[in-house]
Amino acid sequence: MIVTLAGGVGGSKFVKGLASSRYKEDVTVIINTGDDFERFGLYVSPDVDINIYTLAGLIHEQGWGFKDETYNTQNVLKDFYSQDCWFNLGDKDIATHIYRTHLLKGNYTLTEITKELCDRLGVSLKILPMSNDRIATYIHTPDGRFHFQEYLIQRRMSDKVLNIEYEGSTTASPSPGVLDTISEAGIILFAPSNPLVSIGPILSVPGMKEAIKNSKAKVYAISPIVNGGVIKGPADRMMRDMDMEVSPIGIAEFYGDLLDGIIIDLQDKKHLSALQEIGLEVLVTDTIMDSDEKKVGLANQVVEFAASHNAKAVL
Repeated sequence: MIVTLAGGVGGSKFVKGLASSRYKEDVTVIINTGDDFERFGLYVSPDVDINIYTLAGLIHEQGWGFKDETYNTQNVLKDFYSQDCWFNLGDKDIATHIYRTHLLKGNYTLTEITKELCDRLGVSLKILPMSNDRIATYIHTPDGRFHFQEYLIQRRMSDKVLNIEYEGSTTASPSPGVLDTISEAGIILFAPSNPLVSIGPILSVPGMKEAIKNSKAKVYAISPIVNGGVIKGPADRMMRDMDMEVSPIGIAEFYGDLLDGIIIDLQDKKHLSALQEIGLEVLVTDTIMDSDEKKVGLANQVVEFAASHNAKAVL
């Protein structure tokens, strides 16, 4: 079994590659829910939705929301809420949030709702939210403490990051099936998502790190950092603010002893020796997933590289 931990835009590209790869029947994805929050009474789960929309072929080219989206409801809300409409909610997207909120009020769990959404939108890949409990990622800045969505969208990543908090994580539990899935895995992959606010919240759930360490799986990270920057998102500036090296070295140091290896881009080949010296198996390849063919190619290559180093990973 191949288990992948993933966040939103960057993670969903790799997940889409896995879903069309030669190994798609053996893939389970654990998705970050630290970005989840409520808008106008609706429960929004951005990373879960990005992955579902991507796998369903419904994603907007910007990387989130529905393609061919309209914003009539949002535009009317602006008349009522004025400055509080900083988070764009498309009309189709709102339907998802209404459905999720309705089911939550009916005592369905996030895991059950995620499966229901996958079934209704024709997504066969197994997707598990990291927890059914509320966990919220907060960014501490010189101007105060902000939910990650506020930092990212309302404040446009302009604040210096002093600390990152995963509120509620210490009392949360992994979603049903998550720990069993990890224990049965032959390969565990950290998608090229922001380590601090996409993979970090998943690893903060009690029992998650221990399950990964105790599994017999080989664990690999696909570095989201390419040539000192990122394709999209705030990972590089957040890492810099947190005094992390903005390179595959910084990614490897963040994950520490969880990792057996790392996949880095051709542009970062200069880091190969340093990564090998700290005991990591390293695959140097083209990690820029700017086409569906490259997403699938990278997924196949990563799985085969990992399997070649692990007798338990039968392909």
